[in-house]
Amino acid sequence: MRLIYLGTPNFAVPALARLSSAGYDIAAVITQPDRPVGRKQILTSPPVKQLANELGLTVYQPEKIRTAEARTFLEPLFCSVDVGIVVAYGRILPGWMLCAPRLGCLNIHSSLLPKYRGAAPINWAIASGESETGVTIMQMDEGLDTGPMLCQERVTIGPDETAGELTPRLAELGAALLITSLPLIAAGRVVPVAQDEKLATLAPILRRDDGRIDWTMTASQIVNRRRGFTPFPGCFTLLAGERLEIVASEVVSSSLAFGTNPGTVITVERDYFTVQCGEVTELKVTVVQPAGKRQMNVRDFLNGSKLRAGNRFDHE
Repeated sequence: MRLIYLGTPNFAVPALARLSSAGYDIAAVITQPDRPVGRKQILTSPPVKQLANELGLTVYQPEKIRTAEARTFLEPLFCSVDVGIVVAYGRILPGWMLCAPRLGCLNIHSSLLPKYRGAAPINWAIASGESETGVTIMQMDEGLDTGPMLCQERVTIGPDETAGELTPRLAELGAALLITSLPLIAAGRVVPVAQDEKLATLAPILRRDDGRIDWTMTASQIVNRRRGFTPFPGCFTLLAGERLEIVASEVVSSSLAFGTNPGTVITVERDYFTVQCGEVTELKVTVVQPAGKRQMNVRDFLNGSKLRAGNRFDHE
């Protein structure tokens, strides 16, 4: 089977590697252009390009794909293959590209569709407190992750697992599912299942301010958001106007018989401090990262901080 592969980040690497190992004829790999990375802004190739170069595959990196010039160049290529495989490419594909291959384009999406459509399904599944997620292989259409589902694989989310830890697990799961299902799909032995729009939820792209703690949420909700937003955008609050990232935290039984203002520091001990959250719940914080500094245990943070019981986060 001849295919074209579209993907960009580390999440898309395992599927490309599996397809190559399985002997598929990969006509070309399409990925995002090289971008400046880090403080020194070093021009860096996407992970998928790096693997494709190692495999000796042809790589294209169009800046735009929704132009007449891009269509003139790419459409003959897409018409020459049996299927397009799309894994976290990072661009919405035009209609002509979706239908040009004989079998259309298939996508590995990192959620149990129709839940968590969009750019950040892994993050929002954890942040929303899900105990289970998975991957879905779907037939792509012009909607946002709205195409018919071809197969799914479920996996349990660990109680302390972060998005950074879950992402590579799902990448491997999706790659394995693609390899087992692609021959069946090509043979017409997989029946597409339409998504139930009533069950659909969105997982929008993450913004930096998504990580700012809303102390009116319960302690459990805040812990879930910290896990879901690790490594980006993190989980942070403001103390006297300065950013303080909460790196490690857990829910503890509330020591209060009645509620105080959410965001209020309740206790300050040698190795931790606790904060009042919504619905009379408390969050125990053990590792933080002050703005411009390294991660540190609360014991080290308190040595140079004037944090006291009664202080309030995010309070002018």
